[in-house]
Amino acid sequence: MVAEKEEKVVLNDEGEVAEVPAEKQGPMAELLTIAPEPPKTDDVVEGPVIAIGRARVFVDLHPFGTGIIYGREYLSAREALKNVNIGDTVTAKIVGTDNEEGYIELSLREARQALIWNEAEVAMQKKTTFELAITEANKGGLIIAWNGLQGFLPASQLAAAHYPRVPDGDKDKIFVELKKLVGTKIEVMVITANPKEQKLIFSEKGAGTSQRASLVEKYHMGDVVEGMVTGATEFGVFVKLEEGLEGLVHISEMDWALVENPKTRYKAGEAVKVKVIEIKDDKVSLSIKALLDDPWKAAGAKYKKDQKVDAVVIKYNKHGALASIEEGVAGLVHISEFGSETELRARLELGKVYPFTITFFEPKDRRMTLKPVV
Repeated sequence: MVAEKEEKVVLNDEGEVAEVPAEKQGPMAELLTIAPEPPKTDDVVEGPVIAIGRARVFVDLHPFGTGIIYGREYLSAREALKNVNIGDTVTAKIVGTDNEEGYIELSLREARQALIWNEAEVAMQKKTTFELAITEANKGGLIIAWNGLQGFLPASQLAAAHYPRVPDGDKDKIFVELKKLVGTKIEVMVITANPKEQKLIFSEKGAGTSQRASLVEKYHMGDVVEGMVTGATEFGVFVKLEEGLEGLVHISEMDWALVENPKTRYKAGEAVKVKVIEIKDDKVSLSIKALLDDPWKAAGAKYKKDQKVDAVVIKYNKHGALASIEEGVAGLVHISEFGSETELRARLELGKVYPFTITFFEPKDRRMTLKPVV
């Protein structure tokens, strides 16, 4: 009979069990320190199928035990499990670590979901571009299906070519425009992938950048080109320069004169000549007024400080009112010239002409102030 080896216990000065240095511990202790941690709920594991029973499949998860796919999880994956044989390796997600029979409960369906969400997170980090079909639309944006998941593309994340340009941002009209995109394919990339909240958000902005970059390379600041108006918004008009590339003419670049509503100036399909004034991040900014004579240059030779002029009131703002002495040449009538904003609006009606004195005039900076003649 072999005598059992007596286990040595080391005590510290206080009579408690002392921690033995790793180099002095036996082989079993060393093995325990390198043993893998047992799997936890929500972990994705894989192993070979070791048995197939009635409405249940058993998977070897050595060295932690045996996994089982059964009940609701079996029913949800029964089509996939029809082709599974003993010895096949399956990937599953742990949904329970110790059921009544001692098995680790597994889910094929949730494993597939977990792998897809992981793929979505990687795509987000790498800024991968996908060409996906739009399946539905609502008043906030578009619904896109990707690998069995339902994603959302907010209207604010649409590229200029697809942005719904409707008067006054009317949600019902935006919805009508968005529905026109259902069934079409667009290039998008993932900007949010949150499996816990089941939130998958796409953006069209930035997707297809390489293609746009190659198109943008053809253009330089100062180029004068002819394009076609594709739509107008409250902040400007979009102009198509060529297939796949649009630029924006901001409302401030449409005319030297005040532009109240871009939609009244240009209609979709109208040809327009524009000048490239900025190229940044593969976006092209355009100007129409840069091709027009600057009225301030001519005004500089006609007007001077302290001169009396007639001007038409064209707009109110928080500082007072704007009055134009010529098309495209307007100055500020400050609210301090009146007792209150109410008095200013009562004395200066929009669209009417009044006599003023020029109190400040810098045509090079396009700045002028006016004072009503009493």
